[in-house]
Amino acid sequence: MPVRRLPHILALLALPTLWGCGQSAPEGPPPPSNASIAAIKDDGGAPQVPLARAIDALFDAESVGKTEALVIMKRGSVISERYGEGITAKTRLPGWSMGQCVTALMIGQLVSDGRLRLNESAPVPDWQRPGDPRGVITLKQLLQMRSGLRHEENPVFGDGAEPPQSDRMRMLFLDGRDDMAAYAEAQPLEAPAGQIFENSSATAIILSDLAARVLAPDRDPGRRRDAVNAYLKNRVLGPIGMVSTLVGYDRAGTMIGAGMVHASARDWAKLGEFLRHTGSVRGAQILPRRWVQFMLAPSPRNEGYGAGVWLNKAPPGDDARLYPNTLPSSVFGCLGEYGQYVIGSPDQLLTVVRLGESDATQQRVLHQRLGELVALFPGGKE
Repeated sequence: MPVRRLPHILALLALPTLWGCGQSAPEGPPPPSNASIAAIKDDGGAPQVPLARAIDALFDAESVGKTEALVIMKRGSVISERYGEGITAKTRLPGWSMGQCVTALMIGQLVSDGRLRLNESAPVPDWQRPGDPRGVITLKQLLQMRSGLRHEENPVFGDGAEPPQSDRMRMLFLDGRDDMAAYAEAQPLEAPAGQIFENSSATAIILSDLAARVLAPDRDPGRRRDAVNAYLKNRVLGPIGMVSTLVGYDRAGTMIGAGMVHASARDWAKLGEFLRHTGSVRGAQILPRRWVQFMLAPSPRNEGYGAGVWLNKAPPGDDARLYPNTLPSSVFGCLGEYGQYVIGSPDQLLTVVRLGESDATQQRVLHQRLGELVALFPGGKE
């Protein structure tokens, strides 16, 4: 059914119906809003009215927080997009930890160029001193979040009178903010390298530092920043088509790959499409296929995580970041704090982006509703 007929059908549905004498029409869900109807350019095979209602549900600020952008791509084309007040298709929006996906792509290009080696010790100078146990940590283990370093992502609450501070907060905003890599790399091991999984923003900063070290060995902050910016533009973001992207750096010239990456919603969707096509754009292989396959393969210590990307392969439960046993197992996601999502579904030829701001309670509702929206498209059931 063509999308252009949807408003006429909804208008007919809204007409009063003659029931029996003294009887009223049974109550049902309200019709979709005009904003969601207008957002749908093509239904992509999903039932149109439920799709419009699912879009409305993602813009219900009370239950899911402030949604600033929603973009749905099917077969490489934008089929639906809706924006919050004051936001347009050109507005750059933060991805927070979705920046880890960009960092992993940059590392992949450097590995492809032969400037970093996946299975060798990560070239952090302080770790190479004789007797330092961190010297065995490999680049691969960093990418898979199993370095063993003591990185507390969230506050650890104890009996102290002072409010606790996580390593992530200290690194980004307090004593580590001027040289984030130095803070992250100075932490000791809490477990043997490779043995445990721990999602860590500090790890993404270490990876960013490794990229800068090979691109600008003299350690000058300005040259580090310029070299990484040029490499990202020419070898990663430009070829993908993420031309709106802006990246933040600390005073040491290290890319803040753990969060300070801003791009338009459409450009974030291009990131999902790039991964869905295993590193190619319109048939041109930008990044070696085997690298994206590595990013989308489960970490040995967490089957729900690859390398910079969350996977739909974890056991069901509260710790699952995606939708195991609900959506196809091939589904992957670049996820960020406060409810940032790039969800890719190769089996459905689909990418969905949601950007905004949600608190912890709202994020749970948001997560469920995004899963329900993706499930509306053909092939959306496991």
